[in-house]
This record gives sequence, structure tokens and C-alpha cells, in this order.
Amino acid sequence: MNIGIDKIGVEFSDKYIDIKELAIARGVEVEKYTKGIGQMEMSFTSSNQDIVTLAIKATKDILTDEDKQSIDLIIFGTESSIDESKAASIYIKNYLGINSFCKCIEIKQACFGATAGLDYAKAHIALNPNSKVLVIAADIAKYGKNTGGEVTQGTGAISMLVSKDPSMIIFNNDEVSYTEDVMDFWRPTYSKYSIVDGKFSVEKYLELLSKSYSEYRRKNDIDFKAICLHVPYTKMAYKGLNSITNDENILNEFESSVVYNKRVGNIYTASLYLSLISLILNSKNIKAGDKIGMFSYGSGAVSEFFSVTLANDFRNSLNKEYIENKLNGRKKYSIEDYEKIFFEDIILDENGNIEFEKTENDVYLKEIHNHKRIYYVER
Repeated sequence: MNIGIDKIGVEFSDKYIDIKELAIARGVEVEKYTKGIGQMEMSFTSSNQDIVTLAIKATKDILTDEDKQSIDLIIFGTESSIDESKAASIYIKNYLGINSFCKCIEIKQACFGATAGLDYAKAHIALNPNSKVLVIAADIAKYGKNTGGEVTQGTGAISMLVSKDPSMIIFNNDEVSYTEDVMDFWRPTYSKYSIVDGKFSVEKYLELLSKSYSEYRRKNDIDFKAICLHVPYTKMAYKGLNSITNDENILNEFESSVVYNKRVGNIYTASLYLSLISLILNSKNIKAGDKIGMFSYGSGAVSEFFSVTLANDFRNSLNKEYIENKLNGRKKYSIEDYEKIFFEDIILDENGNIEFEKTENDVYLKEIHNHKRIYYVER
């Protein structure tokens, strides 16, 4: 029985800035950001958007009524959680009307959470072949104004429906994981922003890539048509790819795999899967039956190298025009406005209440009432 991804949905927020303008505002050479980091644009959010609104928008257009009845497990991978106790997946089940005989959980391990979710989903389908699992990766990467990591921020969500006999992606059951206790990137519960040792984090990313790939290669064939990697920023993934292969055909596919990452930024748990979407929609060389290498990394640190096979209907399962309309339909903001919007603090009154400005968006955080989040979702 083949198990894999049958449907994929995406969301990038409706706001972005131009990385060139950010460089100018920060007094940095433009090419340091556009070539040295490799980014072009960056999606960001306002206070009435969070991982739940992103996830709902990524998911609502891909599920049929039949899907909603068949889903019995929802897994939300994120490191941008809105609650220390309640899983964000419960909101998704509620607002999208998914079957209540359903298990809803949230997974945290830095950028690795969604990959862990897919591993869990695969095992669940193996035991329950007629069920479907919704795996969501959604994050808001935020480091603060005028910080070293500011240029690598981003916002987005990827929603993946896992089932038997998938139309898009088949899991090959060949994953190799590697874990090491390091402090390269972390965010204590008392900290508003993440703490990162940038140089050390790059070193660990490359080291764990090397170790997991070497072990994968020892156990499996490496007849890849392309390799997708976790993309904190484009040049880091490019450096990683060059560290494990000199195959010109694979290296030539890299640009196809980061077209959208360059425009969205780092979306943590979703970055690897955005790269896979980018490859599928922009490569002219891949075909059904091709094997794609995948490298997932979450600081702290956990890595996994695995592969997937493109299913027969992989091209028809994603709508390029729809996805690019979402990207091109975002509104561009000045750096001054981005600073006001993205870094605005949510300040509750003494009773734990706040109402947010009504927007034309079809999904947004409407209010927080008695510390409870209430969303508007257009039916």
C-alpha cells in the first residue's frame, strides 16, 4: 500500500516587503541581502493574523466534505504556538467543520515539527488505511527590528492531506534521523523573540545534513532527480546542497526548488514543503516516478533525510496559477509601515479582552475575549 500526500494547500499572508528596501533602511549593501542571503521578498502578518488564520486559509480550499468526514487525526507542526496547552489543530477542526471523532495534536521541535507530523501520519494510515490525516505546518518567523535575523523572517502555512494511494507524493519509508543536543537556536518561554547563534547554527545544519545523508546513502540508493532542503534562507540551502552532491543535474534543479522561498522568507516548519511545491511547479525536468531527496532540520537539533516519489498525477494536483495569484496578490508595505504592523504588541485590558479591526480578509482573529481567541471565518 502506498501512503503519501494527496493534496496540498498554501497560504503566505496578504502582506510583504521588498528585501532591497529593508537593506536600504538598515544601511546594508543591497547585494548582501539579495545575493549573500538570497532573498527577494518577505511575507509578514498583522496582529489579527496568527498560525490559526494562516492554517485555515491554507486548508479550507483543499478539503471536500468527504475528506472532512474521513479525517480522524489532525497534526499541527509549529514553533509559533498561540497557547502553551491547547493544540492549534483543535481550532482547525472546529472552524472547518471536520469530523469530531478526530484526534487533534500539536508537535514542537523547531522547524522539524511538520516532518515529525508526516512520520506520525504515515504510521497512522498504515494501521488505519481508510482514514485520512491532515498535517499542517504554519509559522511566523520574527526576530525583531534591526536584528541580524530580520532579513530571514517570513510567514506562511502549508496544509497536507495524507492518505493511501495518494495522487501527489508517495513516501518511500527510508528516513534516517539524527539528533544532537545543541543550543544553536531556541526561544525560552519567557522570551518574546528567538535566540540564535547564527554561525553555530549554520555549522550544525551542515553537520547534521552530512551525517544523516551519509547514513541514508549507506542504506539506500541515491538515484535522485532533485533534492529539496529546509530553507532558512536560500543561500544556506544552496550551501547545504553543494556540500553533499556535485551532480550537475541535481544542482541545476535547485533554483526551481526555491522560487517561492525567495519571495516568502523562512516559514520554519513549512520551509521544506514550500521548497517541494516550488520544485513541482517550476521544474521542467521532473516526471512521475522520479525520486526526490528531502532534508528536514530543526534546531536544537533534529534532522532527517528521506525521499519521496512523485505520483502519477503530481502535476495536476497543484494549481500553479492559484498559488502564484496568492503570492502576487499580496500588498507591498513600506518598511516604516511593516515595523508598525508586524511588531505591534497585543495589549489586553484588565479582563483579558481586545477587539481587532475588521478587515476584508475572509479569515482573521476577530477578538480575544476573557483570554479566549475568537476567529472570523467566512463560510
